[in-house]
Amino acid sequence: MQNVKSEQEIITISKEKWLWMSECKTDSLAALFHEKAVFVHMGGTLSKDQELDVIRSGAIHYKNVDIQETSVRFIGTTTAILLNKIRLVAVVDGNEVTNPFMVTEVYVKQSHAWMLASLSFTRLLTP
Repeated sequence: MQNVKSEQEIITISKEKWLWMSECKTDSLAALFHEKAVFVHMGGTLSKDQELDVIRSGAIHYKNVDIQETSVRFIGTTTAILLNKIRLVAVVDGNEVTNPFMVTEVYVKQSHAWMLASLSFTRLLTP
C-alpha cells in the first residue's frame, strides 16, 4: 500500500496541472505530459502535441476548475490513477461553457518523476 506522501504528491501535481492549463503554461505542461499521453475530451481524442496546441491556440481555455472530490489509487509503485470530480468553466471556440466532469488522470513514474499518461473527461449527468 502506498503511503500518504505519495498520494499527496499526485494530488499536488494534478492541482498544479490545472493551474498551468488555466494559465496556458504549455512549457510546464509539456514537461509533465508523457510523449505517448492521450487526452480524451467530449469532442475527441488528442495526442500530447495536439493537446498542447489546443491550449496554446486558445481553442480551449480552462478558465476555472472547482475540484469537488479527489481520490488516488496506485498500481504497484509506478502507476497512479487520480479521479477528480470537478466543475469546469472553459471557453471552447469562443463560447464559455460550464460542465460537471469526472476526470481520470493516469500518472506513470519514469526516472523518479511522475508524468501524465492519460487525461479523460467524462461528463456527469448531475448538474
